Amino acid sequence: MAFINVNNLWMTYGEQVVLERINLEIQEGQFCTLVGASGCGKSTFLRLLLGQEKPTKGSITLDGQPLAAEPDASRGIVFQKYSVLPHLTVLDNVALALELPKSLWLGRLFGQAKADAREEARVMLDRVGLGPALAKYPHQLSGGMQQRLAIAQALMGKPRVLLLDEPFGALDPGIRKDMHQLLRELWAQTRLTVFMVTHDLSEGFQLGTRLLVFDKVRIDPHAPQAYGASITYDIPLNQDKTAALNAVRSQQDSASLPPGTPV
Repeated sequence: MAFINVNNLWMTYGEQVVLERINLEIQEGQFCTLVGASGCGKSTFLRLLLGQEKPTKGSITLDGQPLAAEPDASRGIVFQKYSVLPHLTVLDNVALALELPKSLWLGRLFGQAKADAREEARVMLDRVGLGPALAKYPHQLSGGMQQRLAIAQALMGKPRVLLLDEPFGALDPGIRKDMHQLLRELWAQTRLTVFMVTHDLSEGFQLGTRLLVFDKVRIDPHAPQAYGASITYDIPLNQDKTAALNAVRSQQDSASLPPGTPV
């Protein structure tokens, strides 16, 4: 049985069809990168996996069970815009990810429970390379360090699925390379199931074990909102990623994506 099963998924907003006929079987531990033209529903699909939105039609199951209607601890999320609290230190930001679920009324732990949470946060921050920055505030960190902080927050709840929505899009190329290395190491250590949206096709091939290309296969110029995107390519990535990358780029000439369209 597949770890995540997406069955005939459709998503519409009023008369606008965003996604249509999405069918997927994802095995646990796969690293899926999602690429496609702007506006083709990649981030919408991520929100459906998170539970922020409910599909108009179809279903998503996680380990054989219907996906929870709201985000829960089974799924962690990292956005391009850093979701950290500016008035808390690096350590407190990460420890809070443990305190909130364990203390729903107060949002804080006390005594030994608090000490344990902070120690666990220190270990996680060491893993993402932020050990020397425990006492700093988010505004004192570089963009790459802030994104490391966001990843640490997402991993603190020990999710089974990690969702990344263009997490490195705002970073300089050199910093992005460092973040790629960090993400590969964390994935190798945890073997989380990962879904990552990216506009960089090369990044998608480099990081993923499976590439999902979203595109509209049906287009009506008189009713541009009538049809949604589906998955036009589902490519398992092995060691020969360069050949696969060149194949997809050459196929863009005959696909509905115009050549040179950023994906």
